[in-house]
Amino acid sequence: MSTLVLHERHESIDGCLILTLNRGAKRNSLSRAMLSELGNVIDDAANDETVKVIVLQGSGPAFCSGHDLKELTSHRADEDKGAEFYRDTMQQCSLMMRKIVRCPKPVIAKVHGIATAAGCQLVASCDLAIAGESATFATPGVHLGLFCSTPMVGLSRNVSRKQSMEMLLLGEPVSAERAEQFGLINKTVTDDELDAAVDEWAAKLAAKPSYSVKVGIEGFYNQLEMNMNDAYDYVSEIMVANMLDDDSIEGIGAFLQKRLPIWAKGS
Repeated sequence: MSTLVLHERHESIDGCLILTLNRGAKRNSLSRAMLSELGNVIDDAANDETVKVIVLQGSGPAFCSGHDLKELTSHRADEDKGAEFYRDTMQQCSLMMRKIVRCPKPVIAKVHGIATAAGCQLVASCDLAIAGESATFATPGVHLGLFCSTPMVGLSRNVSRKQSMEMLLLGEPVSAERAEQFGLINKTVTDDELDAAVDEWAAKLAAKPSYSVKVGIEGFYNQLEMNMNDAYDYVSEIMVANMLDDDSIEGIGAFLQKRLPIWAKGS
């Protein structure tokens, strides 16, 4: 069992994997070791047919405070002033974020406390996000002379330009309610309702046919990078392949026969 990223199966939702960032005393700051472990766990979950949905949460008082600044600062005394370490760290973080985006299983961010800098990026990289009302979001690097350039990638792909720039340039905390208005998260609930709200969505997602969800997630992110004509050509072929899949045959048949579908094993 990993110590920096705990992973356990949900006790009542079959197919739900819960990942917990486990540096609560450090506000779950993303050390190099944690980035590595989280990336590896995401890889394992992506290849595990028994995993249907992933919930990502933080231990302690925060979701994630971003990069471990003490770890980064400790390399300023390196011969190159830390350039190689910083480059490797940012590349490692970017790779881990892409693993979340490309994971064929839906990933739900369950947010409490703060989600700042790369922690905010982590929320933006998940497919869905639900936050407790006391959660706050920020990209505060500008206050430290370190603009949140890598978090900007995830943020700007979820939030409008003006609102992204507001967060990036002002660096001020944004409430969960405003984050929902911005489109950074899907839903805000009371802190007491957070567990139940995430469980509700996780249970619904775990009941969906895996192949359909997989091609849907993959197709969604791929077509975003295409022009409209190429996107339509691309997703049309996805629809053809999906129509030929056993679960589509069963699902459409069940709908027409007015019965519940019986998904194939592993779906």
